[in-house]
Amino acid sequence: MWPIGPLMHEHRLIERMIALIDLEAKRLRAGAPLEPDFIHAVTDFIRTYADRCHHGKEEDILFRDLAGRDLAPDLKRIMDELVQEHKYGRAVVKRLVGANDRHQQGDAAAREDVLDCLESLGGFYPTHIEKEDKHFFFPCMELFDQRQKEAMLAEFWEFDRKLIHESYKAVVETWQKNKGG
Repeated sequence: MWPIGPLMHEHRLIERMIALIDLEAKRLRAGAPLEPDFIHAVTDFIRTYADRCHHGKEEDILFRDLAGRDLAPDLKRIMDELVQEHKYGRAVVKRLVGANDRHQQGDAAAREDVLDCLESLGGFYPTHIEKEDKHFFFPCMELFDQRQKEAMLAEFWEFDRKLIHESYKAVVETWQKNKGG
């Protein structure tokens, strides 16, 4: 298996959470009450699974290994964009946490901030994932020989061993059942 297999697999679970985020944003736009526990689950999932686990592998392993390669200018540009997009996602999640906290403390205006953050995440992740899946991962893998790919894959698995994939899969599945997604 190429090292990008786990990364693309992670994208599929992230897409499932984004679908739930989109459903929640539509529900809120229709006037439904905000559910702070769902927002907490979203922020926990994105911070831990999407950012620490998934983006962590990209930044700490793949991008590190690519730094020593002769990248084509378009791949270098995309890699730089991906790093900036990861920072953007972290900033939106930080705003979402703050808005959810303010809402729980009774700030009625925070509801709109929560909704804005949900819509931002729902718009951001599909484009980001498509860029990685269709324009970055495959061309980058051509820069590594089989031994290097196997070493990277082993490092990904070791990285994962320290995280709790099944826990976050269960979080998504629970919310899918609750939200009907």
